[in-house]
Amino acid sequence: MSLHVRRREPRAHWLLLGLFMLVLLGGLCLDGYVSHAGAEGDGPDPTTDTSGPAPEAVTGAGPVLRIDPDGTVTSRSMPRRTIALTFDDGPDPQWTPRILEVLARYGAHATFFQVGSQVNAHPELARRVVAEGHEIGSHTFSHAWLAGTPAWRRGLELTLTRNAVAAATGNTPVLMRPPYSAEPDAVTAADYTALRQAAGAGHLVVLTDLDTEDWRRPGVDAIVANAQPAKDRGAVVMLHDSGGDRAQTVAALDVLIPRLQARGYRFTTVSAALDLPPAARAPAGERMRGHALRWAQAGGAWLSRALTVLMVAALVLSAVRLAVQLACARVHVRRVGRRAREPLRYLGPVSVVVPAYNESANIAATVRSLLASDYPRVEVIVVDDGSTDGTADIVERMRLPGVRVVRQANAGKPAALNTGIAHARGDILVLVDGDTVFEPDAVGRLVQPLRDPDVGAVSGNTKVANRRGLLGRWQHLEYVIGFNLDRRMFDVLRCMPTVPGAIGAFRRAAVVDVGGVSSETLAEDTDFTMALIRAGWRVVYAPDAVAWTEAPASLKQLWRQRYRWCYGTMQAMWKHRRALAEPGAAGRLGRRGLTYLLLFQVALPLCACMVDVYALYGLLFLPPVKVAAVWTGFTLLQMAIAGYALRLDRERYGPLWSLPFQQVVYRQLMYLVVIQSTVMALAGGRLRWHRMVRIGAVAGPSQVPTRR
Repeated sequence: MSLHVRRREPRAHWLLLGLFMLVLLGGLCLDGYVSHAGAEGDGPDPTTDTSGPAPEAVTGAGPVLRIDPDGTVTSRSMPRRTIALTFDDGPDPQWTPRILEVLARYGAHATFFQVGSQVNAHPELARRVVAEGHEIGSHTFSHAWLAGTPAWRRGLELTLTRNAVAAATGNTPVLMRPPYSAEPDAVTAADYTALRQAAGAGHLVVLTDLDTEDWRRPGVDAIVANAQPAKDRGAVVMLHDSGGDRAQTVAALDVLIPRLQARGYRFTTVSAALDLPPAARAPAGERMRGHALRWAQAGGAWLSRALTVLMVAALVLSAVRLAVQLACARVHVRRVGRRAREPLRYLGPVSVVVPAYNESANIAATVRSLLASDYPRVEVIVVDDGSTDGTADIVERMRLPGVRVVRQANAGKPAALNTGIAHARGDILVLVDGDTVFEPDAVGRLVQPLRDPDVGAVSGNTKVANRRGLLGRWQHLEYVIGFNLDRRMFDVLRCMPTVPGAIGAFRRAAVVDVGGVSSETLAEDTDFTMALIRAGWRVVYAPDAVAWTEAPASLKQLWRQRYRWCYGTMQAMWKHRRALAEPGAAGRLGRRGLTYLLLFQVALPLCACMVDVYALYGLLFLPPVKVAAVWTGFTLLQMAIAGYALRLDRERYGPLWSLPFQQVVYRQLMYLVVIQSTVMALAGGRLRWHRMVRIGAVAGPSQVPTRR
């Protein structure tokens, strides 16, 4: 069927979406690199280095090394009674300021080997370090073990750190200390390779004479003892101002500095002790790259936090939804069970309206299934809406009693429905799509809830007939899990937003009350149902009234169908938005039904692409076992829910094996539908009718699957 095109449909902005997802992934990956790449327990373990010792020129050298391009090593040591206190892993917002206060109290200066990502996180601390007369050296960007990383990453670690320090302080760091290093005699051959690369990038390597091992928190006395050089020798002393509780380090400084000062020691920076040139002013380009890096890192951290909150919110909402669905399903099963034990009653003649546009593949099967109904009096009105494939001719040639054909020029499905309603004789109307095959007892079971005078409409249970392929199985599971459980919940909560076009029964008085089927939206069934509820009529679900429909057989057809459904649903939600503030039944529709649709059929699918990006981030940076456990748990929960829904619907469990694969391609197609529908709605366009090409999947009884 067709609708007039009021405005040209906007093009799909997939390039823009792809760029957005790439930027999102890039930001998350930067945060993952900062947060996980150099963390202990992630990546190579320094204790596994079996490369053997470095050349003797290194292992027997002093703590400050210059390595020429040809491998020549020149080393320097601290002068007598000179201590270069060095602090690794900072800056830290808790411990770096406390250490700076102790140093200032005793007039001591030190060298801080800072991690580039930490500098980006706390640039004000880096500036304070320099402003108070201390110096900053590079300690890589993510605290990576350089010997265990490839050369490209070593270069990246050093470059990013230079940029970060340059942006924060305006200076380029010259000194560099590799993480997990100690005295020169502990340098391995693999370490030496990494040190040569650092030296080639313009760095002087600073190791240590005395490793206090304060990171072990051995106690203040042990730290002080480990930091004292023998006799009057000078020393480079390694401590830490980040990476954990550094209270013992702070306390040890309060003991160590005055004790050694009383012995004539001075505390100064590595560069000052060795009369090295001061740090050079960083080039403008390096500073600009550093600022861009800091903003990107801050943005990545914000994205990670935001997506974590989003994931938690989505999980909580989904858990609440599941709990409500299951609780309502149990209530509904008991209610339907009581109703099923009651004898079927004849409620008067039923008029079945079948709007048809180019339905030659299935129309004969649809009409025959309606006439095969065990309900006593059923008339069938086929409204041919300007078909060009001989749909009306097929019905007329059948010459079946109780079947009438009404021809009209193509005017759209709502107009065809209203035409059929106008020609119908019964006070109970069943509206049916032209590709739907009814089970023999479907009409009788569908109309029984209309015994209640408050009920204005009844939703039947639509099932997928062509479910043999993977795409068909996915749609079958979606119908059973999503649509079926949702309708049970909507029935119990009395806020049913949609009676599907494939199978629905209506009281004529209710149809007249709302002025017939509106053509203002593409989801005429949703719009019509919402109008009925706002008019005060109750809408219920009859799961035993089963009809079989032909689902899209290709991704392209599925896209077109769901695009129309989604966009039409958005139109209907907007049209009936005032129900949110209305009392009674309309208020239940607004505050329960519309809120549910907004959250779970619009908002969460819009966020689904970000969830997929976050999942990819998890695969790259989180422990694989943890990621696999979460995915497995989520999949098992989905399968349990699906199994319960299949059991309620008396369906076979066979298609469950395809459920894990639904997370790839199918789910992405569904959220892309929502994204494009939202773009269309915001652009203010009018979507044309996307008709599905039928292949006759329910053209006879043999094509209809059997249930348990």
